[in-house]
Amino acid sequence: MGLKRLFCNNYFIMYLIKISFFIAVFFLLYGIAPLIAQPSFMDSQKKNARVYEVAKRGEDSLKSNLKKQFGKCEFSQVYFRSFKFDMQFEIWVKPNPTDSFILYKTLPVCYGSGVLGPKRFEGDYQIPEGFYTISNFNPNSEFHLSLGLNYPNASDRMVCDSLRPGGDIYIHGGCVSVGCIPVEDEAIEEIYLLSSMAKSYGQEFIPVHVFPGRFNNFISETYINNYAAKDASYLKFVNNLKLGFNYFEANRKLPLVLVNKKGEYIFK
Repeated sequence: MGLKRLFCNNYFIMYLIKISFFIAVFFLLYGIAPLIAQPSFMDSQKKNARVYEVAKRGEDSLKSNLKKQFGKCEFSQVYFRSFKFDMQFEIWVKPNPTDSFILYKTLPVCYGSGVLGPKRFEGDYQIPEGFYTISNFNPNSEFHLSLGLNYPNASDRMVCDSLRPGGDIYIHGGCVSVGCIPVEDEAIEEIYLLSSMAKSYGQEFIPVHVFPGRFNNFISETYINNYAAKDASYLKFVNNLKLGFNYFEANRKLPLVLVNKKGEYIFK
């Protein structure tokens, strides 16, 4: 009788242990885990002393400006456009997933290396032209802060020098360039914080479109066309870029950018 009672008690204890285990797993997955805040991309960036100081003096002001313009500090997506001839850098924001993009700010590009035309090989000092995304965040840049572009992209890899296409193209602070987009320190701080916020809000790919100039500005477009008229291949390339520019201008939405077997951009 005592053995039977002991067996039953042990069985009951094992039963309680199993039930407790399943309850613990349930709360871990559905109860406790959501309450434990996971570090955001911005939080991770702030672990760097330079970004921490930049955020400390600029994040609240940035959020205040966003709220003033869009009614809230959070947003769905951010998008950047750069114009070589016009020496300008635009920041576009999509407040909500179903909204169109709205221009937030236009900043000056303080220096431009090379001439009009895409980057085609290492050491040509050209700023790329085309459709890119931010590929890395560099808080320890020698140019204050910097955001790397995914150059060479799929198109570049088809038409650039196959062995030495070049790389390390950044949007950065300071005012020097050997193929990058320098916007000075104060501007890169805002761009860097906005990009970090976008990543924290779930934007996986941050597009950066680089054009030879504004196709909706008479002076810019005339200069580009006259310049490109001297080179049939560049004129064809310019007209290809213009399709992507026009799509955004007409819709205030980003096209899906694909690349065909010739390295030409296709917009859906």
